[in-house]
Amino acid sequence: MDFNFSDDQEQLRDAVRRWVDKGYTFERRRTIVAAGGFDRAAYGELAELGLAALTVPEAHGGMGQGAIDAMVVMEELGRGIVLEPLAQTYAATAALGQYAGADLQERWLPQIASGEALVVLAQQERKARYRLDVCEAKAAQTQAGYALTAIKSIVPAGDQADAFLVPAQLGGAIALFLVERTASGVATQGYGLQDGSRGAELTLTDAPAALVTTDGLAALELAVDTGIAAACAYAVGVMDQTVRVTADYLNQRKQFGVAIASFQALRHRMADMKMQLELARSMSYYASLKLGAPAAERRRALARAKVQLGQSMRFVGQQAVQLSGGIGVTDEYIVSHYFKTLTQLEMTWGDSLHHLGEVSSHMQETAGVFA
Repeated sequence: MDFNFSDDQEQLRDAVRRWVDKGYTFERRRTIVAAGGFDRAAYGELAELGLAALTVPEAHGGMGQGAIDAMVVMEELGRGIVLEPLAQTYAATAALGQYAGADLQERWLPQIASGEALVVLAQQERKARYRLDVCEAKAAQTQAGYALTAIKSIVPAGDQADAFLVPAQLGGAIALFLVERTASGVATQGYGLQDGSRGAELTLTDAPAALVTTDGLAALELAVDTGIAAACAYAVGVMDQTVRVTADYLNQRKQFGVAIASFQALRHRMADMKMQLELARSMSYYASLKLGAPAAERRRALARAKVQLGQSMRFVGQQAVQLSGGIGVTDEYIVSHYFKTLTQLEMTWGDSLHHLGEVSSHMQETAGVFA
């Protein structure tokens, strides 16, 4: 199998990397964190590069590209630990593009492509943990359409987004709805997250909503799997930079008159970090390649990828902090921010233990070894 990227994908990578290097410096990121963790101007710059339109169909003003192109973009954004939730854009685009009716697509997909509208998932409930089929939100049909009553937690940039994709119970099954933030009955309470990004509590009280699909669980699973693949690629970019910065530190830091990079024990630990990075990279490719597979196969593949990525993120982050010594946990040193980002990513879209349970629940007696 050919894992080389096309010329167009390499050009896309270079364009995003140049923006990260020049337009999203560590100093700018610190300013955004201090201001709340989301910058509409920075998201607008991503949209100007065409990144919000990347996976939107051409018929709706997008570029009509696929999962591999999105993976390339997210990996480069990970190198700069970019806070703006582009992964949510790809997740929302996947759900709307495959499940929404023509009217909703015509209204929202062009706005998403242009960066005018930020649409995010609002699926997390306190009792659900990471299970998508646990949903207490209620939808009721009205003369004007539908009304939702729900409380959703840790909604990415929830108090800044323009609309939410919200799963809710309708007629004994989970359906997926779109709710505008400016609608009546919508209340948000924003807060900063551990990695510096922004989240919010979303409260809906008989809020008017548009029905995306009555097959809400399938649509939600697709959106979440798209988000997992994006998070895996983003994590690879973060880990790649973490390994590079740690290696630079070991080459510069001296003890007994020599660089500590010459100490055999530390060289072995760096080799282990590099190995975990490459394991994660291969599983990130696997995750993106499987997004087009049938739903059951896709879900199993994304769970496997998240397990490996979770293990790699924890190992690389912890080793980087330990090898950096006391400076590794200071706010002024970028490694501490890499570590916080990797720690939060490990728990995003389901932590390693949750996905390990998903993998094990689908194992057969042979576990696929002798089949």
